Amino acid sequence: MSMDVEEQYEKIYRYCYFRLHRRELAEDITQETFLRFYAQDHYQETGKALRYLYTIARNLCIDTYKKQPEEPLPEEMEQPDNTETLLTDLALRAALQQLDTEQQELLLLRYVNEVPMADIGVMLGISRFAVYRKTNRALKQLRTLLREEDFV
Repeated sequence: MSMDVEEQYEKIYRYCYFRLHRRELAEDITQETFLRFYAQDHYQETGKALRYLYTIARNLCIDTYKKQPEEPLPEEMEQPDNTETLLTDLALRAALQQLDTEQQELLLLRYVNEVPMADIGVMLGISRFAVYRKTNRALKQLRTLLREEDFV
């Protein structure tokens, strides 16, 4: 298989953490994703391993989220080196939280995990052109929110 498992493991973990907001649960779901992925040999040979990994992770996150009671947990946040970094981080987090869940998911997949638009489209059941339009709309809205806070 041509994909780097360690790199994809981190990206799947970030995706699961975004969906579930709980570190331990995201770790468990990430492990389960890879266990299920390697249990199915026929999907590895199709050349669409990345799509299959995200599909497994997404379905497991949805199933887990439905089973879990909602409980607010404090967000884990690394200590920034200076005040400017802290303010930027807080402004970006606040702006991202104002976007709807689909927009947050699109931006995470595309810009943090660097998933190709065609793969995102397959995962979400929309065309890559729709992914492109929705991603641009989310970025435009994010820029607007950051301008309101004088960060752009």
